Amino acid sequence: MHYLFNNIFYLPLYNGLIFFISIIPFHNVGLVVVLFTCLIKIILFPFSQKAVKTQFEMKKIEMEVNELKLKHKDDKKLQAEKTMQLYKERGVNPFAGIFLMLLQLPVLMALYYIFLHGGFPNINHADLYRFTIFPETGSIGMNFLGVNVADKSVIFALLAAISQFFQMQITMPKSPVKKEDNTKAPEFKDELAKSMNMQMKYIMPVIIFFIAKNFPVVVSLYLITSSIFAIGQEFYVKRKNSLVKA
Repeated sequence: MHYLFNNIFYLPLYNGLIFFISIIPFHNVGLVVVLFTCLIKIILFPFSQKAVKTQFEMKKIEMEVNELKLKHKDDKKLQAEKTMQLYKERGVNPFAGIFLMLLQLPVLMALYYIFLHGGFPNINHADLYRFTIFPETGSIGMNFLGVNVADKSVIFALLAAISQFFQMQITMPKSPVKKEDNTKAPEFKDELAKSMNMQMKYIMPVIIFFIAKNFPVVVSLYLITSSIFAIGQEFYVKRKNSLVKA
């Protein structure tokens, strides 16, 4: 497992960072983390764009899904089968975003591992590929906006939490507003889904804060850049989708 992590995530990320540091002005690590994160997001953009589009498609057939749930409320197995059949007929993959979520974890771990073992400002030449360009010793800049990116920072952790909050407010689907019906009590599963939605929006940023404040600033930079990119991507896909409809 360590061998796979080292060769698939750690070494490519480390060499990529070293290469970017060597070619940008001032060889600043913080700036490189921001640019490198953007590059990763651009590479993964086709997959993440598909995930966002899937959310729109699922929203379109939400009424039909609810009708299936109501129609087969006494048979959960048949309800699940019919729902998945509907997704298949409409070309919707409800698991489209899981891959991106899982991929982000080893990237964060590799980034943390690099700084945990003192990868910067020193360069571990044993971990470099033969073709990797590297800057001169002592020329790597560790300060970004007045903070050493290898240190921990409550301010950057707070910015990571705030950016995560806005990302979830914009990207997560809003709970549907139901008409009041005093003759029918709200179903437990609907209330549970609504509660989970609210917790994800407000508790997740708090979790991000406590995680980020115990990690180097580079992790916060990665999270902040990822959230801003995700927000921009959401607006882009929504605008593109509205133009297609028009």
